[in-house]
Amino acid sequence: MNKTISQLEDGYHGDITVLLLQVNKGVTAKGAPYLSFQFQDKTGNIDAKYWNVPENLLFAFQAGNVVKASGDVLCHQKQLQFRINHLEILEEGSYDLWDFVKMGPIEKNVLYDEIYTYVNRIQNQKMKEITKAFLKQYENEFFVYPAAMKNHHDFVSGLATHVLGMLHMADAICKQYSLLNEDLMFAGVILHDIGKLIELSGAVVTEYTTQGKLLGHISIMQSMIEEKAHELHIEGEEVILLRHMVLSHHGKYEYGSPVLPMIPEAEMLYFIDNIDARMQTLDKAMQGIESGSFTPRIFALENRSFYKHNLQNKSK
Repeated sequence: MNKTISQLEDGYHGDITVLLLQVNKGVTAKGAPYLSFQFQDKTGNIDAKYWNVPENLLFAFQAGNVVKASGDVLCHQKQLQFRINHLEILEEGSYDLWDFVKMGPIEKNVLYDEIYTYVNRIQNQKMKEITKAFLKQYENEFFVYPAAMKNHHDFVSGLATHVLGMLHMADAICKQYSLLNEDLMFAGVILHDIGKLIELSGAVVTEYTTQGKLLGHISIMQSMIEEKAHELHIEGEEVILLRHMVLSHHGKYEYGSPVLPMIPEAEMLYFIDNIDARMQTLDKAMQGIESGSFTPRIFALENRSFYKHNLQNKSK
């Protein structure tokens, strides 16, 4: 019986059946071509190398293929890596693609119910109408898309999971600071990344669309808010504020925000977005790392390594 990725350990020799997330070609110092992959199944990811790849297979594989890989596992720079001896593409219909997709930790119906609970708490009718209109338009995509191609919340339902985590923080912060408008915070959190439904190609083996590459999710979404408000015959400061929340939510020019946060709610949106993304990146990096050791350097976190301590977390 094939092992899953989470069951692999240093020294394993045998077969695994996986989804190809990434396929890259390279050349060794001696000029020999090789293939580099990222394997995925429902239990996790592992990097893989095909060093002695036959010439006729150099262009045979692409992201989205489900393959049977034969080889062995070794530890490279504190991370497991699969060394391929043979790779075979499986025929469509011989597998269930969802067996190879990472699912989020929260069930879709729970995400749906909790997010709509926050929508229904919005008192400002203009913001509420705009927010509900977008969720209705993109309901199927919103609850299955990842929040990113890699780094944070890069799994099915990642976007909705990210939004719900931010809503929980926004709720607590609004209770702490009366300066913040709860309606604007909730609407801004829910709408801030909906442009990714246009920027990314889908829930499985996602990549950037042409619109995503040329425009980016921030500019896509701020213009969509204006269009949606016009469609709903909504005018007023609320529309400008929601557009500003989207435009400024990356917080800094160098992080992709066309404008900097200039209202308290936009400042908080930037911080809670960053907190949730960074903590999920850390959680992902800590998986598979033994207590008492360090993670590899994490590019998204200033290329730092993080220590996994031995203290036990309290159960939630």
